[in-house]
Amino acid sequence: MINLNWLKTFCTLAEVGHFTKTAEVLFMTQSGVSQHIKKLEQQLAVTLLLREGKSFTLSDEGLRLYQQGKLLLEKSDDLAQSIKQDDAHIGNIRISSPGSIGLKLYPQLIAIQQEHPKLSLDYTFAPNHSIELALIERNIDIGLVTKKPQDHRINSTAIGVEPLVLVTPAAVNQITWPVLNELGFIDHPDAAHHANLLLQKNFTEFSHISQFQHKGFSNQISLILAPVSLGLGFTVLPLYAALAFHQPSLIKIHHLTETIDEPLYICHNQYSHRAQRINFISNEIIKHIAK
Repeated sequence: MINLNWLKTFCTLAEVGHFTKTAEVLFMTQSGVSQHIKKLEQQLAVTLLLREGKSFTLSDEGLRLYQQGKLLLEKSDDLAQSIKQDDAHIGNIRISSPGSIGLKLYPQLIAIQQEHPKLSLDYTFAPNHSIELALIERNIDIGLVTKKPQDHRINSTAIGVEPLVLVTPAAVNQITWPVLNELGFIDHPDAAHHANLLLQKNFTEFSHISQFQHKGFSNQISLILAPVSLGLGFTVLPLYAALAFHQPSLIKIHHLTETIDEPLYICHNQYSHRAQRINFISNEIIKHIAK
């Protein structure tokens, strides 16, 4: 690996064209400049300068090193600046949440990015356990989950709740156990968890979603209600997901007698540096969830 200090000395010498002036520019001694050039030549096993008395010209190898080395030094400076930079409205932010809350938040976050175009938002939809793992491995900056993480590496703060609702085809007006059995169940990645929470509270007959005839499955939040809208079954979802369905007239959202509110937590890796942009977006998320 080329020593960047030696490379900077060489590139400065190539531009200035004189050892003494290079030493003055870099606040070095002339012998220090000569040592850097000698070490570079030894490391690369090439002659970089063709010396003629007190003057010199660059060898072919020296010219190539100057051209490529100058680019390397510029990139190094840019990298150092980007690492030091801590502006609330500049930089990339990686966010992950379950699909339902993402449907509510993502449009709001895109609007914020329009106001601050130097922000870059990477938003992924994922289940709770995947979000926790991504936080632990520092693959995301902000995670939103509906179950409080137990891992000591994750800091979590409760910021709101989201009701769970039962969703049927639009023609279904009354929810009874026989009606649900006749409809059958549309499954999704969090369906068992959601159904257990809501149906167990409202139906003494319920023990598990396997009691219902399986009528389909989708892991895409925007597609889960498509078969429901066509009369193929019912499902249980967080309210935001149901409200976001693009054909609301084809479904019916039922708030059951015993309501269940799923908590929502905002999470960060406690060992990661909390840049100003992370704090800014975290606060915006909390504000929008509270609305």
